[in-house]
Amino acid sequence: MRLGKIPEDVRKLIIPMPSGEMVYECLGCGAKFPIQRLYYVCPSCKSLMLLKDLKFDRLIRVGANYWHRLFDHRLMVNHQSVRGVFCYHEFIAPEIPEEDIVFLGEAHTPMVQAPDELVKEIGARMYFKLDGLNPTASFKDRGMACALTFAKYLKRVQKLNNLMTVCASTGDTSAAAALYAASLGPEVKSVVLLPKGYVTPQQLSQPLGAGATVIELPGVFDDCMKVVERLSEIYNVVLLNSKNPWRVLGQESYAYEVAQQFDYELRDMVLFVPVGNAGNITAILSGLLKFFRAKVLIRLPRIIAVQSARANPVYKYFLKPLEQRVFKPVEVTPSVAQAAMIGNPVSFPRLNRLAREYVEEMGQDSFGVVEVTEENIMESMVMANRRGLTICTQGGEALAGLRVAKASGLFKAQETAVIDSTAHALKFIDFQNAYFNGTLESEYGIVSKPELTNKLHSLELKGVKVPSLGTEMSQEEKEDFVIAAAEEIGNSLGLSPKD
Repeated sequence: MRLGKIPEDVRKLIIPMPSGEMVYECLGCGAKFPIQRLYYVCPSCKSLMLLKDLKFDRLIRVGANYWHRLFDHRLMVNHQSVRGVFCYHEFIAPEIPEEDIVFLGEAHTPMVQAPDELVKEIGARMYFKLDGLNPTASFKDRGMACALTFAKYLKRVQKLNNLMTVCASTGDTSAAAALYAASLGPEVKSVVLLPKGYVTPQQLSQPLGAGATVIELPGVFDDCMKVVERLSEIYNVVLLNSKNPWRVLGQESYAYEVAQQFDYELRDMVLFVPVGNAGNITAILSGLLKFFRAKVLIRLPRIIAVQSARANPVYKYFLKPLEQRVFKPVEVTPSVAQAAMIGNPVSFPRLNRLAREYVEEMGQDSFGVVEVTEENIMESMVMANRRGLTICTQGGEALAGLRVAKASGLFKAQETAVIDSTAHALKFIDFQNAYFNGTLESEYGIVSKPELTNKLHSLELKGVKVPSLGTEMSQEEKEDFVIAAAEEIGNSLGLSPKD
């Protein structure tokens, strides 16, 4: 829709204008710092930072109907700066001007109601948020749109000639970081560090295709993360992992979209979210709290975070009573949900703070964590795929979380689940193929269920000439081949001839 067709009272608000007063706020000592430079940790106490709008109260005064109309009309208009995560500019990064906004087609991914057969099998009403339909096929594009928008802003205001971005990744972060950095031109270089042997070929191809310098390191993601943290401490580079608070801001858009897609009514809903590095679950909690405090929402949904038993420090932490909780990193073992293979989530301090605030607003059962097995994950992914929904292994992890929550009574009969499928299944297709063929490596501890597997059928014909490249066939030979192939397939499928 053209801007001129938008109602006049909304039209002047469609294009976002800089507003508010953004600062970094230290999670530890509470110190505040201006946004004219990039902070990852507090210069004083080394705690993580959150970004805060000191003038947030102005968002409360205008009322819910104002925001509902504005966001809904922004989705209608054909204007690039409000097509992505910055549809919610006032809640994400209100001080950043429109000229710096980076948009590559991210966000506003489909919310799909589960097919009836899957609902019957799981025994729960559910929707799937298909975040694999972002440009690099994962939710990480949300955060990168915001992080690179800030990098573009910083480059302009500080008159920097060159920038180098760095990140550690299990695959999806590197793809998003490389593509969004590439969109800013040759003056912005991208370097990504990957754990050798723990990134799928499909994921590895993405940063290479975007022109990034890709470096494999021995170890797992946690080891790569320590290296990039060291790089960001001693060199002038832009760290693009979720330690960067601008990444978290962009990922808040997931929460805003869920609210908008359900017409801002989330009563009796439960969001199931994989934990990974804890940036996404942090962002979702933060976004929902902002909408609630600004009265855009009148009630918050429940949130259930999901971790694989192979990498479960957050589950172990929240399993204990409040007064006994002490966070301890864990040594991970291989998981098919590769983004889950993180034993020391960087954003845990943010998650802990926001989960506490969430519980204070909505009660003790408003936030929880469940643990799932590797078999749960693979079976859930295949189960969804077999019933009409293509989800990734992390989506399988979230769906497995619903199954565990339902079995334990944590998920109630009147509730509706929203499953976060964070990436596209094709990124992890080798795991599905190995599951079908019974060739998953023993380190995953998964035994394939015959009723969930599927295999290629190869047609072998005898007594007729078959097509092959470079070989000519007569018309009669072609007809004989078609007749023989159709008859063989019909017999193998048990088909009955027409009367």
